[in-house]
Amino acid sequence: MNTILRHKGWIWGFRSTVLLYFIMLIVLPLLGVYFNSFSLGWSMFIESVSDPIAWKSVLLTLKLAVIATLINVVIGTMIAWVLNRYSFFGRSVLNSLVDLPFALPTAVGGLMILLLLGPGSFIGSIAESLGFEIVFHQPAIVIAMVFVTFPFVIRAVQPLLEEIDPSEEEAAYTMGATRTCVFRKVLLPSMAPGMISGGMLAFSRALAEFGAVVLVAGNIPGRTLIASVFIYGEVESDNATGAAAVSIILLTLSFSILWCINLVQMRGRRS
Repeated sequence: MNTILRHKGWIWGFRSTVLLYFIMLIVLPLLGVYFNSFSLGWSMFIESVSDPIAWKSVLLTLKLAVIATLINVVIGTMIAWVLNRYSFFGRSVLNSLVDLPFALPTAVGGLMILLLLGPGSFIGSIAESLGFEIVFHQPAIVIAMVFVTFPFVIRAVQPLLEEIDPSEEEAAYTMGATRTCVFRKVLLPSMAPGMISGGMLAFSRALAEFGAVVLVAGNIPGRTLIASVFIYGEVESDNATGAAAVSIILLTLSFSILWCINLVQMRGRRS
């Protein structure tokens, strides 16, 4: 009896520690952001959000994050397919490099893009000779977002490809289905949950990217100033309320996306 009570006490203590850790690390900072954004009332919040530079930075972030997400969904699915279905020299190395953006500081990623595509680089010089620039313009922001969100779709699709029963494809081929038909009717439905959840995670991550973007964006209001850099500028200008107002827009969007991802995953398990 005493052993059971000690076991239950240990479990409750562990749960309380985890709950306290979660509250201190996540809940309280989130509540602090929401409190600061509304600390001066609704009128000040609306004024901060409706500032032309603020809402243009949010809209620009949404647009470029969508572009980066679409690129990652297409390219990431292709890479996951190649890594799963083909054996070639260096496959394990390539598979390991997929997770590099997770381990690499994002500022280093921005510096890599700056050195590779900047005005003094080989590719940058070719782009200038063709009449357009990459760094300090929107293409550089998209590239930075694609880089930091690169692994999400790949790692979400790979397990689903491994779970596909080869007999389903063989049965489809036996019945005379073409490769396109097999991909569309058999493989794509199996990969779709991973493509959707990975794409949502990539989009949510792209919304908040700062380190890689701040080095290559140019930060021109209305053209290359994204929300995270705008928030940083407001904090530097001692306007914490304005920074918090834009922050809760991104927080609410990210939370909604994560909630949708959980719904997709739950439906995938049920099916």
